Amino acid sequence: MANYIHVPDEAPAVPKIDVTVDEADYRPGALTLLKELRPSWKPSEVKIKFFTDGITNKLLGCYVGPVMLDVVLVRIYGNKTELLVDRENEIKSFRVLQAHRCAPRLFCTFNNGLCYEFLQGTALEPEHIRSKPVFRLIARQLAKYHAIHAHNGWVPQSDMWLKMGKYFALIPRHFKDPERNARLRMEVPSPRCLREELVWLQQSLSVLGSPVVFCHNDLLCKNIIFNQDEGMTAEAVAALRRPAPGEAMEGDKPHAQSALRALTTYTPAGNVKFIDYEYAGYNYQAYDIGNHFNEFAGLNEVDYSHYPDRAFQLQWLRSYLEAYKDHKAQGTDVTDREVEILYVQVNRFALASHFIWGLWALIQAKFSTIDFDFLGYAVLRFNQYLKMKPEVLGLTLPE
Repeated sequence: MANYIHVPDEAPAVPKIDVTVDEADYRPGALTLLKELRPSWKPSEVKIKFFTDGITNKLLGCYVGPVMLDVVLVRIYGNKTELLVDRENEIKSFRVLQAHRCAPRLFCTFNNGLCYEFLQGTALEPEHIRSKPVFRLIARQLAKYHAIHAHNGWVPQSDMWLKMGKYFALIPRHFKDPERNARLRMEVPSPRCLREELVWLQQSLSVLGSPVVFCHNDLLCKNIIFNQDEGMTAEAVAALRRPAPGEAMEGDKPHAQSALRALTTYTPAGNVKFIDYEYAGYNYQAYDIGNHFNEFAGLNEVDYSHYPDRAFQLQWLRSYLEAYKDHKAQGTDVTDREVEILYVQVNRFALASHFIWGLWALIQAKFSTIDFDFLGYAVLRFNQYLKMKPEVLGLTLPE
């Protein structure tokens, strides 16, 4: 058994540049990296766009010219995130996915981050991953990930329980700020309670028979990129390029909202990609799907009433299984029993997703310099865990 990720021999080597980028004064460091990666760019002409969606790292988009065509993304690792993320493992995952045409090009690593290719397209919102045309694309792309062989003949083993135990050991027991400390005591389950839940999760989930596969492990909306031009009819593309009243055009690219509007109107084909592989690695198949379903609630304004109902899940899971079996050369016929088994596994493993991200948020509340209410997010995840637990305990695997 192994959780070792085997990088294919044909995968391109990734250079390491000895540069540290200051997250508060990032331009000098970014220009030093670009001198190596884009030597033809004049430093005075380089534009830098600061992306604000991420809550783990800081992300810059560097480019020249009036529009963002050739863009180098510079990701600066968040403070103390090495406690949460295995950076060596992340690079291996990136290279494996790149070799399978599932990831953009990785240009280099540097002392506190990495540089990679910008994927053209639009990051999705919760309402779009719930639409039928899009969820089928997502299900099929995730099946492609799960069918990747990245273990060089070893039987893969999940490291989720090891990671969960590590996170538990790192959670803060108190905060210096009296108000935050009161919230921690009053609104978050006690360490003793969390330890008991962790043991129960491992005992109850590890016996469900979910296969261990190569997982993304963080499939939230903003990590799903819809390419608005690939595989679309001329009519759909024209609609995407036509701004709504009050929207501005950016060069020859539409405003993001125009692209998102079209997702619920037209049927795209084969045009979603996943980004951000920090948490990628071997894990239970059902965890990756259950985690994605939890993300239907959103991030900034979390609403768990959007967690997909049984009818939606059965459609999603059937699409997924058809693609997964196809990638595994097992045909494309999917039985109702196979769908039902996966349904039970996924909803049980959704509990583990709430739990591990609750622990993660507590650690971030202690160390992160990003402006986000991590403590409040931990409270939301643990509350939903406790609410969901009795509901999914009623689910049983078919005979």
